[in-house]
Amino acid sequence: MSEATETKAPAWLRPAVDYGPLAIFFATYWLSDLMMATLAIMIATAVALLLSFMIERRVPPMPLVTAVVVVVFGGLTLWLEDETFFKMKPTIVQLLFAAALFAGLAFKRPLLKPLLGSAWPLDEAGWVKLSSRFAWFFVAMAALNEAIWRTQSTDFWVTFKVFGILALTFVFVASQIYFMRSHMLSIDEDETGDERSGGLKS
Repeated sequence: MSEATETKAPAWLRPAVDYGPLAIFFATYWLSDLMMATLAIMIATAVALLLSFMIERRVPPMPLVTAVVVVVFGGLTLWLEDETFFKMKPTIVQLLFAAALFAGLAFKRPLLKPLLGSAWPLDEAGWVKLSSRFAWFFVAMAALNEAIWRTQSTDFWVTFKVFGILALTFVFVASQIYFMRSHMLSIDEDETGDERSGGLKS
């Protein structure tokens, strides 16, 4: 798609798509119960993806994967009236992300690079190591979710799902800043890489 026809997304869109359904889930849970909150997040997730497609003419891959799991496990929760399925949803999402990153590394294609390369211009070794670190982080988060929903109250799990996962992800990303700086490309190297990419595409 050319720059002339590309639709620039407004600044509020990404936070709305990423965090809007979570906010609706949290509010609905405290006003009602987990079953109603599950239905609310399913509807909110579908609306968020539709909004993203209408404005950007594309659906980001990570929210799309999350949405599919939300619909499947949320549907099972409502159909069987069993909270277990929805409580397992973060585990499945985290393991899917981890599996995708490990598969990319196995084929020598660090998948974080096409997703975040424009924001974080790292060298190739940096992308490989960062992808591995993120993959293991997702595995750890999956294990933590399993431990919490199996041993703690639903109130505690909901708070962890909405705030804990976000906070731990922020802390993890912040802890990688020094590592990323050590693998950051210089401006000249980054521009050279862009020129080579442009040459290959032409």
